[in-house]
Amino acid sequence: MTDLSLHLMDIMQNSAVVGSTYIEVGIKAEKKKNLLTLYVKDDGWGMDEETVRKVSDPFYTTRTTRKAGLGIPLLRMSAEMAGGGISIESEPGRGTTVTAVYEIDNIDRKPLGDVGETMAISIMGNPELEYHLLLSNDDEEYVFRTEDVRKQIGDLPINDTVIIGYLKEMISEQVNRIFGGILNEIIS
Repeated sequence: MTDLSLHLMDIMQNSAVVGSTYIEVGIKAEKKKNLLTLYVKDDGWGMDEETVRKVSDPFYTTRTTRKAGLGIPLLRMSAEMAGGGISIESEPGRGTTVTAVYEIDNIDRKPLGDVGETMAISIMGNPELEYHLLLSNDDEEYVFRTEDVRKQIGDLPINDTVIIGYLKEMISEQVNRIFGGILNEIIS
């Protein structure tokens, strides 16, 4: 995967297919600590301890449509190459949280990518789910919630192309505001 937003999309898609009604995505840049933390949290089926251990194996998947599951192994490799790592917290019936940590200034850290596009695609593909996006740095934060959007648009479907285009732009502006000057690939 060429950027971190693609990793987020992969994990969000996993969350969407395991009975989740809610997906929370967090991106936090702590310049003073030189850490970039990404997480995806859901309220889906969850996993027992044995399954959590197995998901890092690229030849393990619970899907019946393919014989390999590369999302978590690729995320782990990406984080470890950039001086970080991943953790997975899960409990059957209560959901899963996948967290990846990167050194911000590590030469092997992939760029953040187009978070606005990632969120827009996820919302468009799974309009029935509630999404929360939390962006933060050492000094400020931004919170996006699809439930707030739904209140504003009334009877219009959230996956209407005009609304999706607006959401993509709005989120992209906030990514630039929060991470510009902190992540070297984002110039604000």
